[in-house]
Amino acid sequence: MSSEQGSWSNIVFRCAVATGAHPIDLTKTLIQLGHEPLAPVPTRTFFGRPALGLPNVFQYIGYIKKRDGFFGLYRGLGPKMCATIIKGMAFQKATELFIIHVEGKKEKKRDPFTADDEEEEEEVAADETFSTFALTLCRNVTATTASIIASQPFHVIAVRTMAQFVGEEQKYTGVFASAKEIYHESGIAGFFQGVTPRIIGELLALVLASSASFTVSTYILGDPRYRATLKTTFGFLSTSLTYPFHVMSACMAVNNSGLAAGQPPHMPIYVNWTDCWSHLSRTNQMKRGSSIVWRYYTGTTAVLRPN
Repeated sequence: MSSEQGSWSNIVFRCAVATGAHPIDLTKTLIQLGHEPLAPVPTRTFFGRPALGLPNVFQYIGYIKKRDGFFGLYRGLGPKMCATIIKGMAFQKATELFIIHVEGKKEKKRDPFTADDEEEEEEVAADETFSTFALTLCRNVTATTASIIASQPFHVIAVRTMAQFVGEEQKYTGVFASAKEIYHESGIAGFFQGVTPRIIGELLALVLASSASFTVSTYILGDPRYRATLKTTFGFLSTSLTYPFHVMSACMAVNNSGLAAGQPPHMPIYVNWTDCWSHLSRTNQMKRGSSIVWRYYTGTTAVLRPN
């Protein structure tokens, strides 16, 4: 199979997986926006303390299906697919340009949807020095930043399309119509609402995971062969630590957009993402949506009962 055929097969596979998992992503986005249509119920935590339990993601999905039907579970799937494809292709192109113009090498053909080339990492792991690690990290930071910026307009459209569930609006009904609506209301800047916390969150996760895996495998374990395993482990931990930035990004993508989900009483009007951070930090809502099974009511925001 040619590399182009492999790339397109990977695209189809990833789109199929994303389609199947979209109901969970839709639910998680609504939770990040603070929308809780089902009232909490008295329960106990794992340690036996009394608490108010919110419905898990599967109960939430059931509520969405009951209200909007099966196809309602796939609200926002189109722009989400566009964002995923463009992000992968932009990452690949930025990586190629960095290697050619900064490292002065001829780039090998890669699959644009493979975040980590494990075979290449294994080949250079034993000989990697701090300078090569720093150069690789710089390359990944550059490519990640470029891919986020390129895909952000479609990410904003996807989040706003999903957020319409809250107020049952029909402002965003397609990629092109949604783009026209955003440009008419906010200009070019509207396509990049929430991009700053998204970039910060993803770059912090990347730097923390890469630096920690390099340091532990090189200076503590003394065996670079463990780097791939350590990178996966530290990647999970760093993503958890930087999760609040994704909550900020989702909130700012819809804030003051004219949607019910982005204005009072569902959400205050924020001056910027740091204002959003301060508010959610005070109300203990920084990690909402991070757990899909065990969820507890911890904030002071109103829980909306279904009509």
